[in-house]
Amino acid sequence: MPEYVKAWQCIGCGKIEAPQTCVGICQDRKVELVYAHEHREAMAGAQAELREMHALVRTLARTTPRAGEWERSYRALQERARRALAQTPGVNAAI
Repeated sequence: MPEYVKAWQCIGCGKIEAPQTCVGICQDRKVELVYAHEHREAMAGAQAELREMHALVRTLARTTPRAGEWERSYRALQERARRALAQTPGVNAAI
């Protein structure tokens, strides 16, 4: 589980401060942050995508087409992969 840092954020400019004990070498640096709820939502979406991809790979690994049916099996798996990609934001499914 990640460690959370409690901080204060200005409702006007958005500045974030997390008072800590200074050891005398402090420097302000630009950082990129996301809200915890946005991170949790993104991670939940990524986990759902990963589960779908694992299911597809498991099916591919465990499927043995009947004699003469390899192309039909391949096409069915290809269509399933296209549907999975179409549901993934930012991925061009028109491959």
